[in-house]
Amino acid sequence: MKSFSISRLFQAHICMFVAEITWGLMAPIGKDAMIHGISGIDMVVFRTVGGAFCFWLTSILTGNHEHVTRRDKMLFIVAAILAIVTNQCCYIIGLSLTSPINASIVTTSMPIFTLCIGLLFHTERLTWRKILGLSLGISGALALIMNSAGGQGIGNGNILGDLLCLTAQVSFAFYLALCGRLISRYNTITCMKWMFLFAALITLPIGTPSLMQLPWTEIAPKHWTESAFVVFGGTFFAYIMMMKGQKVLTPTQVSVYNYVQPIVSTMLSMAWGIATLGWMQGVAIALVFAGVQLVARKK
Repeated sequence: MKSFSISRLFQAHICMFVAEITWGLMAPIGKDAMIHGISGIDMVVFRTVGGAFCFWLTSILTGNHEHVTRRDKMLFIVAAILAIVTNQCCYIIGLSLTSPINASIVTTSMPIFTLCIGLLFHTERLTWRKILGLSLGISGALALIMNSAGGQGIGNGNILGDLLCLTAQVSFAFYLALCGRLISRYNTITCMKWMFLFAALITLPIGTPSLMQLPWTEIAPKHWTESAFVVFGGTFFAYIMMMKGQKVLTPTQVSVYNYVQPIVSTMLSMAWGIATLGWMQGVAIALVFAGVQLVARKK
């Protein structure tokens, strides 16, 4: 029994690590696709509809017919709005405006918001260490946003894009805090197929006007391939890995793995020349990382 628990925990950590690497790659790859004709809302619809198709097809092929109660289906709508609709709309549209480096830095702030929500629902207790962590994390986010206010060009940040990416993290932190028990009652495919189905039903009517104007034939095959990676890699595969990790790890442990994203995203973005890393971004990274470390570290 003990060896099984250790093995299960190790697998959960591996799943979260792989998911974060995939999301770290998704930021520059998705940004490149959106630079070349695919809008942010188009990408959101691709992700939700593509994700729903993949998860329902997987459910059918694997014979997964797990029963979901009517009440829990209603709760899955809430989970879909928080974890997919709001999170992905804000993040993808924010990414289309700001640099992939800024977008990935902002994702590391999630433990800060997880703590704030825990304080709101009285599941966390405020200490001087956590107060210092919150102060450092918020300072880092503000430094990043203020630096973006003066940014120009594709390789620099954008204040609205940074704020949208920040909102995405707040939304996902609420999902982690409110939907943990719901997710633990069902297997990964069941959770994902219902969440993505409801997300697709919400985003498709919103994104249809933009899809009608998309110059489908003018977009190069390379950028369709990048979009496919966002859908199948950054959505289908990464979400399965994340859900497997989330079933075993605590919300704080899950959110701490966001450290992986900016490392991968920064290296690839700079290699491709679609983003630059300035000294102010370095300061912001140091402040946010230090704040998250103080907030997330156990006694």
